[in-house]
Amino acid sequence: MEFKKNRISKEEKLREFGRLLDIMDELREKCPWDMKQTFQTLRTLTIEEVHELSDSIVENDLEELPKELGDLLLHIVFYSRLGEEEGRFGIAEVAKGINEKLIRRHPHVFGDVKAEDEEQVKKNWEEIKMQEGNKSVMSGVPKSLPSLVKALRIQEKAAGVGFDWGDLAPVWKKLDEEILELKEEHINESPLERVQDEMGDLLFTAVNLSRFLKVNPEDALEAANRKFLGRFKRMEEEAKSEGKHMKNYSLDELDEMWERAKEKPL
Repeated sequence: MEFKKNRISKEEKLREFGRLLDIMDELREKCPWDMKQTFQTLRTLTIEEVHELSDSIVENDLEELPKELGDLLLHIVFYSRLGEEEGRFGIAEVAKGINEKLIRRHPHVFGDVKAEDEEQVKKNWEEIKMQEGNKSVMSGVPKSLPSLVKALRIQEKAAGVGFDWGDLAPVWKKLDEEILELKEEHINESPLERVQDEMGDLLFTAVNLSRFLKVNPEDALEAANRKFLGRFKRMEEEAKSEGKHMKNYSLDELDEMWERAKEKPL
C-alpha cells in the first residue's frame, strides 16, 4: 500500500493531536456543558456519532468523513479525560493499550509467525485472544450489536475455530430447508413464537450464505434499503405531480409506478 505524496508530517499530526488535548482540558474546566458530562451522558451521544460516521461512509461522502471522524475522536479524548480525572486511565493508557494489543495480535508482522492469507490472520487472532484469557471465542461479540451484524460476527468467530460449512453447497441446502420449515409453520397457523423462531433461523442462514458469497449482509441490506427508498420517493413525486396521494391509487397502478421508478438510475 502506497501513500500519496505530500503527506502531513508526523510532527504536525502530533502537534494537532496535542492541540486537541489542550482544547479538551479547557472545555472541561471552563464550559458549563462539558463540565457536566459523564461516561453515562456521553454514551448515547457516542452511539449517534458512530451512526453519523457510518452514514458518511455509506454515502461515500469524503468531505464529511473527516468531520465525523473528528467528532468520534473528540469522544475518545473526552472519555480519556474523564478517566484521568478519576485517576483510572488517560489518553496515554488508551493509546498504549491498543498499541500493545496490535503488536501482540499481529505476530506475522511484529514477530516470526507466518500468515499467508487473511483467513490465517483471523485464525491467529482468535487463538491469541484465547491465550490472553478470554473464556469463550464468543466473548468478543458485543451484546448491543445490531442483530444482523451480530449474526455475522458470531459466524465468523465460529468459523475461526473450524466450526463451519466446508463449502457453499450445504449452505444453499440449509437455506431451502429453513424456507420450507417457515412455510410449514405458517401454513399450520402455528403460534407466533414458532413462526418467529423459524424466521430467525432463516435470517441466520441467509447471513451465513452472505458470508460464503463474500458479501457483507449489513452492506447488502443497507443498499437494498437505499434503493427502495429512492424508488419509493420517485413514486411519491409522480403522485404529487398529478395532484394525488399514493393511497389514491390502486395496487396495479402503484405497481406500474414502481416499474417506471425502476427504469431510472438512482
